[in-house]
Amino acid sequence: MPAVVLVGAQWGDEGKGKATDLLGDRVDYVVRYQGGNNAGHTVVIGDKKFALHLLPSGILTPACIPVIGNGVVIDLEVLFREIDGLNEKGVDTSKLLISANAHIITPYHVTVDKVSERFLGKRAIGTTGRGIGPTYGDKMGRLGIRVQDLFDPSILMQKVEGALVQKNELLVKVYNRAAVRPQDVVDHLLSFAERLKPMVADTSLVLNSALAEGKTVLLEGGQGTLLDVDHGTYPFVTSSNPTAGGATTGSGIGPTKITGVIGILKAYTTRVGSGPFPTELFDEWGEFLRKTGGEVGVTTGRNRRCGWFDAPIARYATRVNGLTDIFLTKLDVLTGIKEIPVCVAYDVDGVRVDEVPVSQTDFHHAKPIYQMFPGWDEDITGAKTFEELPKNAQDYVLALEKLSGTRISAIGVGQDRNATIVRHDMLG
Repeated sequence: MPAVVLVGAQWGDEGKGKATDLLGDRVDYVVRYQGGNNAGHTVVIGDKKFALHLLPSGILTPACIPVIGNGVVIDLEVLFREIDGLNEKGVDTSKLLISANAHIITPYHVTVDKVSERFLGKRAIGTTGRGIGPTYGDKMGRLGIRVQDLFDPSILMQKVEGALVQKNELLVKVYNRAAVRPQDVVDHLLSFAERLKPMVADTSLVLNSALAEGKTVLLEGGQGTLLDVDHGTYPFVTSSNPTAGGATTGSGIGPTKITGVIGILKAYTTRVGSGPFPTELFDEWGEFLRKTGGEVGVTTGRNRRCGWFDAPIARYATRVNGLTDIFLTKLDVLTGIKEIPVCVAYDVDGVRVDEVPVSQTDFHHAKPIYQMFPGWDEDITGAKTFEELPKNAQDYVLALEKLSGTRISAIGVGQDRNATIVRHDMLG
């Protein structure tokens, strides 16, 4: 049975929560495989809006088992605050499983993240300041604290002391901050251990056993392709691999078991934080997209930078992820625009470039080459089939499909979870 990966195909915030929620009724497990609470999904169910940061969107589907995989970094305080918030809204979170190998974001990771970002000044990356990067840094430096460490206080203390040797030197001598006491960190982490323990499992074993039993697993990434630490607009990226390759290492499911990769694309483009953005708009249309699309970060609360659809980015995402399907979101936001520009290539120092430049310098200098498409005025939020869309909206979707190089299998036409047109079975 299928193990399907769901990835953001731009800079994140494409509407992955809506896509996961749509598929949730048909899958048995939904797995978050990387990132931390620097990502966010919004799912609208009736008159309720759910903002998820660490938890997989499948937490909102009663029959689905939500899993936080080993590739995720977890702020336990944020995790339990999010769980408590859902419980208050009547959502059952008792099925949640958490990998014993997932890494923990400690208070000192948050501190280091914030002070180092400020120290960079005008060269700041634009991180969320939630400790994600330093936690991944410790993971790769073999100084990390894993979920399983909370159940052996002696080991936990040894690991915290080892991690703080260098960090306290940095905090005191470079950033003029107070040293962190290891005991304070250990006490903080152990305060969550009892509540956490029933959720902890060998999630790789659980997921592979589920696939062997014929069950369906959906792997959900945070952020997006252009924020991938290897394949994104480095250094203005996240500290993990949101691309499809990260799904295998972040879940413990082997690559031969992945049967499909669904890319989520907005009908326009947004990003949060610093870095190049060729189609970014600084005029009234940028403000139109921001206001009409509600483009405020779920996690950060920051206004998103807005621009027109970028086809070279879509083709790039198709290539590096091996996309088999595209879920196009927020088509309704474009309603009322007379002519809709789509970036089909770039002008880099007078030379037409049809793909995302490999050089960071060239991408910074890339200017969009636009093709214009006629817009529509009709309200499309009630459309249930592709044929119910206005002709110009249909043509726009078909043009993006051709430019992206992957079939557009589903289209979001409104905020509600049911406001989606399905053209092809993405799990078939």
